[in-house]
Amino acid sequence: MSSSDPVPQPAPPGPAPGSGSGGGESTFTVLVAAGANLGIAAAKLVAGLVSGSSAMLSEAAHSLADTVTELLLLLALRRSAKPADEDHPLGHGHERYIWALLASVATFVGGAVFSVYDGVHTLTHGETLGNPLASYVVLAIAFLLEGYSLRTGLRQMAGEARAARTTFFSHLRWTSDTTVKAVVFEDSAALAGLVLAAGGIALAHATGDGTWDGIASLLIGVLLVWVAWVLGRSNAELLTGRPLPPAEREAIRAELLATEHVEAVLDLVTLVQGPDEALIAAKIDFRDASTAAQIEWACERAERRVRDRFPRVTRVYLDPTPGWGQRRREGLSPWGKRDSHDG
Repeated sequence: MSSSDPVPQPAPPGPAPGSGSGGGESTFTVLVAAGANLGIAAAKLVAGLVSGSSAMLSEAAHSLADTVTELLLLLALRRSAKPADEDHPLGHGHERYIWALLASVATFVGGAVFSVYDGVHTLTHGETLGNPLASYVVLAIAFLLEGYSLRTGLRQMAGEARAARTTFFSHLRWTSDTTVKAVVFEDSAALAGLVLAAGGIALAHATGDGTWDGIASLLIGVLLVWVAWVLGRSNAELLTGRPLPPAEREAIRAELLATEHVEAVLDLVTLVQGPDEALIAAKIDFRDASTAAQIEWACERAERRVRDRFPRVTRVYLDPTPGWGQRRREGLSPWGKRDSHDG
């Protein structure tokens, strides 16, 4: 197999299509979210204890779970940034998705389970309504802080979508930068949870029936279950091996075919290893009349073409392989199986 590991090359202008906009920006986005959630969790807890609102206590659990989530995401960013070494020749990019997956579990266990439990407890045992003023003040402040955190995540996500030349929602679905995706989803859920909590408290005090507060708590729990599921599924897909998007794969195939001496791309495998890392491996049918030296230099040129256009492709492995026509002429199966001619 002709292969080539990453070598220093001049960086092309502009960000890589589809890549993250940088670990530093992702770290800042997560730090903003973590700081906001920690302060909000403490304020919600106090307001929930003072007002006796189960929805406020659920929101406190929600913010605390989000804080734990952000800490796990920071750990994910730090661990995945470690360079490749002898024991990890492909780097540590996938470690980001392990910690991000654990973060989604924290959202489920720490936020969703408590919210559902507290809502069911309120519906079955009732609650004593206290002064809602503290809850309203905390909810208003939390809405502003969560809104700022969400704005930071949305700005980064929008920038990545523009760099990838795709729509915002398509990028949000397929991005491999799951740390920023987690911030966007969790902060969006936080704002929705604040609206639900405020509505539950208002209806409970307007009607004198704490059932509304319990219903709000249940809805917050269901919302968190959905967020945990979406984030968990995204990280699981990347851990099990997600290819590059179809359009990117076709563009890579075109770059390989445009290289001199290349007749056909028989097989192309792509693998996302991180927001700014991807691996490609391909079986290439080279021109039969090409010399060994020409094939070697064609591999080098093909790699440079791909990496110049797609800077996040950090590893390229090309395997010179007989084409189907040559296999038939030699009496070999086009599918690579041994037959009687092979002995």
